[in-house]
Amino acid sequence: MSDRPLLDVGNYNPRYGASESVNSNDTPILPYSDEQSRAVAERRLLRKLDLRVAFLVLIYIMNYMDRSNAAAARLRGFEEDLNMKGNQFNTLISILYVGYVLMQAPSNIFLDRMKRPSLYLSSCMAIWGAITLFIGMYHAALILRFFLGFVEAAFFPGAVFLLSRWYKRNELGLRTALLTCGSSISNAFSALIASGVLAGLDGTLGFTAWRWLFFVEGTLTIIVAVCANWILPDFPSTPSVWLSPDEQTLAKQRMEDDAAAGNKDQDDLVEGFSGLSEVLTDWRVWWLGVALCFMIASLSFGNFFPTLSATMGYNATISLLLCAPPWILGTATSFFVARHSDVTGDRFWHITGPLVVGIVGFMIAMSTMNTAVRYLSLFFMTQSSVAYVIFLTWVLNTFSQSRSKRAAAIALINTMATFGNIGASYFWPSNWGPSYVNSYLICILTSAMSIVMCWAFRKHLSRCNEATEAEEHALGLPNGFRYLL
Repeated sequence: MSDRPLLDVGNYNPRYGASESVNSNDTPILPYSDEQSRAVAERRLLRKLDLRVAFLVLIYIMNYMDRSNAAAARLRGFEEDLNMKGNQFNTLISILYVGYVLMQAPSNIFLDRMKRPSLYLSSCMAIWGAITLFIGMYHAALILRFFLGFVEAAFFPGAVFLLSRWYKRNELGLRTALLTCGSSISNAFSALIASGVLAGLDGTLGFTAWRWLFFVEGTLTIIVAVCANWILPDFPSTPSVWLSPDEQTLAKQRMEDDAAAGNKDQDDLVEGFSGLSEVLTDWRVWWLGVALCFMIASLSFGNFFPTLSATMGYNATISLLLCAPPWILGTATSFFVARHSDVTGDRFWHITGPLVVGIVGFMIAMSTMNTAVRYLSLFFMTQSSVAYVIFLTWVLNTFSQSRSKRAAAIALINTMATFGNIGASYFWPSNWGPSYVNSYLICILTSAMSIVMCWAFRKHLSRCNEATEAEEHALGLPNGFRYLL
């Protein structure tokens, strides 16, 4: 079997600002005679880790499938059977993200203090799968969707934080892309699954097609959750049966080597809520949270993608099948862009490019009702989701020096971004269709605002790097930490 990891990793480039490893007296000495033997061992470690981390993608597919199945059910009588009127469907979509807002930050702070994140994340997954099974009448569905968001909130920021505990900064972009491609894969294949369930099980055992959709997806989620408890990795500091003692030591040592110069908090358990207090007083966290909020609002078309596909005039089954190709292309693009972003060390332009492509898609869609052209616009729109992948990696890179602060920053920024989903659920009222010109205009505006805020943040980080470089030059110090731009 090859020693190459699933996701190829080159030597650590000094452009990423890793400091030289400083071993304390209580740090075990790695049994590698030279850098070449360590590199071989590190590739073997990454190969093992990549295999387990890949399971996070399947979990994220189920996560996204369970939160977006209402959009597919809408095409087969979900709205009519629950007697929804006006903006009630939009409220049903929005209420899920209220639960997200309330739970994301506390969940990640709790996760940082756990030894077995695999047990915590898999338990949350089993609970949200069970909730999906029981979605029925409107007011009951409203309550259940709230609790669904409350439990689902633990997964994504927790998974991103888990990645940041195992992978170095120049490895995170591609792994984050691997994780977040789960949403694009889910958008593609959940539409295919929904088309089969909605067309083939309607009336079986007296249940309508959309009820069967919730039954099938909820059951699949519970099955995957049981497997996740045994497959997902825990933290490097937690003893693992799938790692040898030397590999366990290497996993911890390589993250220490990647820590910021002079920082001693990387592997220390921080008591209390000091990480959260640091985040709450750091304006950069709030700035990035607002920027991501605008970006998420511009990506709100994903929650209504089956509806936008249906505006082309085809029946429910064909409309769902047509949803798959644009998301498949978006998934493929995200890997290429993320890998190129890691290699070049650039984040801003790899965020801006996909958002601009998405803006082009919005402009095409609002300019015509021609079926072929509108379907082409969907391919452009899905490219903008690639920006979300790179943005998350940028957050991890920027707050990489302190473990506790990184956990709290991820959670708070994702929490603020969720407000974009709550408001954006009302960007797509039925009476604005089928052209949805106003909706696309709002998406263009929010994309532009996100780009402007990311540009201003890049300028700030650039000035910080210049100041650090000048200080090191004046004091004769070696190159230390640098922010990625």
